[in-house]
Amino acid sequence: MVRPISARLAQAVRPRRLPQSAPRVRQQQRFASSTPSTEEMQKKAQDAFASVQKGLGQAFEAGKKFLGPVGEKAGNLLGAYREPLQYNFAVFREVLKQVYVAERLQPPPLSAFASVYSTLWARARNPQYWRELARSGDLTKVGIYALEAYGIFKIGEILGRRSLVGYNIQ
Repeated sequence: MVRPISARLAQAVRPRRLPQSAPRVRQQQRFASSTPSTEEMQKKAQDAFASVQKGLGQAFEAGKKFLGPVGEKAGNLLGAYREPLQYNFAVFREVLKQVYVAERLQPPPLSAFASVYSTLWARARNPQYWRELARSGDLTKVGIYALEAYGIFKIGEILGRRSLVGYNIQ
């Protein structure tokens, strides 16, 4: 039987092992960290759950106090669902932390804000830009965006005043 040339070539190029007197045993390399035991991990999880329960209990009490009788009724309506809600909130918060770290999320640098606003200001002052928007038909889109921004601003103002018109002076 004749082997193909590629197989013979592969065998010729393959590195050969030198005979050794004793087989080498690779030991697993340990770094400075240590693996916590399951008891330690359970205790840590219980402590975290207890702190979350305490914090959310305080938040519920503050909500009841802030909202008065309505808040108290809402807190009482939760009943048996209160503990699962606290747990789910804690899990959600921890998942968000892990996503934040894993995705390396961070707020944009101040230079990004400066460049965006300088670009916007330069375009707003340029009459050629406005002519081009009118010619292409995008002026209506920009107008709608401006109207949305103004509406969001006004809603924030209304919420800040806690009154639809004027300030409540008593």
